[in-house]
Amino acid sequence: MIQVDNVTKEFHGFKALNQVSMHVPKGAVYGLVGPNGAGKSTIIRNITGIYQPDSGSVLIDGEPVWDNVNAKKKISYIPDDLFYFLQANTLDMKKFYQGIYPRFDSDLFSRLKDFFPAIDMKRNIRHLSKGMQKQVAFWLAICSKPELMILDEPIDGLDPVMRRQIWGIILSEVAEHDITVLISSHNLRELEDICDHVGIMHQGKIMLERTLTELQGSVSKIQVAFQEGMPALPDDFEILHMSNIGRVYTLIVKGNPQEAKARLEAEHPMLIDIIPLSLEEIFIYEMGGANYEIKDILF
Repeated sequence: MIQVDNVTKEFHGFKALNQVSMHVPKGAVYGLVGPNGAGKSTIIRNITGIYQPDSGSVLIDGEPVWDNVNAKKKISYIPDDLFYFLQANTLDMKKFYQGIYPRFDSDLFSRLKDFFPAIDMKRNIRHLSKGMQKQVAFWLAICSKPELMILDEPIDGLDPVMRRQIWGIILSEVAEHDITVLISSHNLRELEDICDHVGIMHQGKIMLERTLTELQGSVSKIQVAFQEGMPALPDDFEILHMSNIGRVYTLIVKGNPQEAKARLEAEHPMLIDIIPLSLEEIFIYEMGGANYEIKDILF
């Protein structure tokens, strides 16, 4: 759905993007993660056609997005800083979106009203709270029936109940209509339950891009105990971290979890168990040696 190849973008001599390449498959929910200043918003503005790359290319469904109305009609974009016309209320913005998006679904707009009961549709949107303004943005974006939804720091200002509700609506649209979702965030925790692809940005580059399945098969967390303490293990058994409480050792091991467990079982442990790794832990041990501010995407 999105193909970014070697995109570079500079501002006054500062290279915000440095030959960025990334691929978001159709129907994927892709989390773009990185600390503030990593280049996430800049690459999103190139993907949405707000910026023109200095070099490289950005394609949406095989079409260049820059100065291409047909490509942009497929995109619904919620930026970090929302913009509404000065005197517009929700109904005014609905009419505006209907003029831009030929697939705008007025029936769906009416049905979703029950999900946003606090919104007074006739009140100036700029007089609403930040959280309510964000709700209006999601409401309009979903009803636009996009093929591609792009969300930049999307849930700031939303309470936990509304967050869960909005993610539920979006994931339902993904399942029913095969839309593609790109979510930018500096916080991995909010993406862990909804994304099936993840990319990490740092200093204007994509450092790592994988599916969750690939990530979960790349690092293992195993608890193991031996009668006589930890035996000598083969040199090619790559332990990234090891700690122990008494005879019980917790190992973070590079490689497939089942293969790592099988190799440890050959040493006849008293007990052995594979423990699920969170995305946080996977990235800590994947990126820990890459001079990467991992703390900036975890906390």
